[in-house]
Amino acid sequence: MDHKLSLIFIGIAASLWGIIGAFVTYLNELGFTPVQVVALRSLTAALFLVVYTFFKNRDLLKIKAADSKYFVGTGIISIVFFNWCLFSAIEETSISIASILLYTAPAFVALFSRLLFKESLTVRKLSALLITFIGCSFVIGILPTMNETISFYGFILGLGSGLFYALYSIFGKFALKKYDSLTVTVFTFLFAATAITPFSGVWQAGTLLLNMKAWVYIIGLGFFSTALPFILYTKGLSRVESSQASIIATIEPVVASLVGFLIFHEKLNVWQYLGIVLVIAAVIIVQESAKKREKQTIVSKRSPS
Repeated sequence: MDHKLSLIFIGIAASLWGIIGAFVTYLNELGFTPVQVVALRSLTAALFLVVYTFFKNRDLLKIKAADSKYFVGTGIISIVFFNWCLFSAIEETSISIASILLYTAPAFVALFSRLLFKESLTVRKLSALLITFIGCSFVIGILPTMNETISFYGFILGLGSGLFYALYSIFGKFALKKYDSLTVTVFTFLFAATAITPFSGVWQAGTLLLNMKAWVYIIGLGFFSTALPFILYTKGLSRVESSQASIIATIEPVVASLVGFLIFHEKLNVWQYLGIVLVIAAVIIVQESAKKREKQTIVSKRSPS
């Protein structure tokens, strides 16, 4: 798979993540708690991934016990704690504040990637990070005015969601050195489901689970907004720098805003449209940076030694 296709996979994954709000909103309206929704997401995604992998290549369902540490990282430290921090931040502050703090993730990824993988931290990449952050701020509605105040605890929770969200790219990079991208995705959700289900109280929602409409949303959440995008994102991550992938994935809030507009008739103002333009511009900047690096690599390979 070439670099361009990897970027496309990551973009599609981010778009599918962007529609998650529709499924979550409908499930919340039916009476499911946020933690129960996270457990249902992990369980259904793990089921879809295991079945798919079993028929595709059952050898991919094998890992060494010693390598469980990678999936404790991607599944528990990243997926479970990211969701816990995000939902707690929303409760402590607001959806808008929590969402913008979540998108500090690219900055964490860029920093960790520099320290762990020696990836370059170029002026173009730093500019894209800044533009992305400003764009997300407009999309979420934090800018141009900041009327809300948050507690220090809420601020730490919000940064925590960004940190744990970023760690999926970092732990995933280590796991991909030893395993296929599909194996990484499958065991990420197996570990996440195993960790969160006992504490979710999902069994207390027995009557809600008898509602067929709930299962439509649960399947949509587990497959279209979880299993499929994580397969695509992890596959793309195998050929793309972690910092680059994380920045491209920030088109997610743009898609989420469009879903809110088209499905829930939420109105977008001029500043939000400006934010969408800025996020798209940041994605283009990253792609141009990738093209430039690829051309330099080709030239260096063709040059005589």
